[in-house]
Amino acid sequence: MNKKPKYSFDERIKKGYYLADYFIKTNKILSSSKPNQIITMQFFQRKEDTILCGIEHVLQLLKFASPNFNNLKIWALEDGSMVQPLEPVLKIEGCYQDFGWLEGIIDGILARNSSIATNSAKIVVAAKGKPLLNMNDRADLYLSQQEDGYASYIGGFRAFVSQAAISLINDPSVPKPSGTMPHALIQSFDGDILKATIAFNETFPNVNLVSLVDYNNDCVVDAIKVANHFGDKLFAIRLDTAGNLIDKTLEQNYDNYPENANLKGVNPFLVQEVRKALDNAGHHKVKIIVSSGFNAEKIAYFESLNTPVDIYGVGEAISKINISFTGDAVLINGKPEAKVGRKNIESTRLIRIQ
Repeated sequence: MNKKPKYSFDERIKKGYYLADYFIKTNKILSSSKPNQIITMQFFQRKEDTILCGIEHVLQLLKFASPNFNNLKIWALEDGSMVQPLEPVLKIEGCYQDFGWLEGIIDGILARNSSIATNSAKIVVAAKGKPLLNMNDRADLYLSQQEDGYASYIGGFRAFVSQAAISLINDPSVPKPSGTMPHALIQSFDGDILKATIAFNETFPNVNLVSLVDYNNDCVVDAIKVANHFGDKLFAIRLDTAGNLIDKTLEQNYDNYPENANLKGVNPFLVQEVRKALDNAGHHKVKIIVSSGFNAEKIAYFESLNTPVDIYGVGEAISKINISFTGDAVLINGKPEAKVGRKNIESTRLIRIQ
């Protein structure tokens, strides 16, 4: 990446609008009773193999909100570092009134960003090099898309569906947002997938043509219908069958599958049937995109069966927040002082920022 992301901040941060009340009260007490006391605060988390993200955001927050930013001493790991339980990822030294009251905000920034980066990294590993499409726009509050996109990028994603998601990513190799078509477009053409795909192609002739073929719960028939019409112009079809449905082809051939097979939703048997039908019709170049409930575990399962998926679309699994951070004051004026069970942890990995 050529440049670091540039974050913007709400001026109300400086007035305590986003702070837990006890941070505000503590800041007032220490500003008057211990104005020159120097504390050292370290931040850590408790999960193995966490992909750290949010450090750059925190550094810019400190520069924005600290009354005396240049007086702070800061050590940190870089975004993208893999960290382990209790390992310090950030240390800050200075007067409490210059940074300590931001503890909760810093915890939150690191928690969300690192959760998304780690989720993304696990999905990337599971996909074994196959392309992934970040479809997280529908899974969380729209205002989070910018930061979530960057965190997912740190985790290894390179394709996104919204402009907001790539706005903090300064990497020329990341393409402009792309996507397929929603079910609403097919609905507007009375459920006729071919007509909807024709309209899409006529309106966006220079975009990779991808047809969504699960609308009628008859993916094989509709995939072939679209592929026969467009030939090599068709880049891919997308399967997005709901998890409570069994596609018509699978239902009609129910006895051909193992007795305990889960035939609901997008499953390996459906993908195989679609691939076989496309190949038999001569459409070997048409790719298969799958979406609907995919996470690292489901992708790994599909890959273990060599399921002929070309691209995975992932949404909700990216934004699950499952990593929390803790900030502890561990030194006072250079001397150990912390709650029982916590202590200053030396680290050879931390890099002096200032």
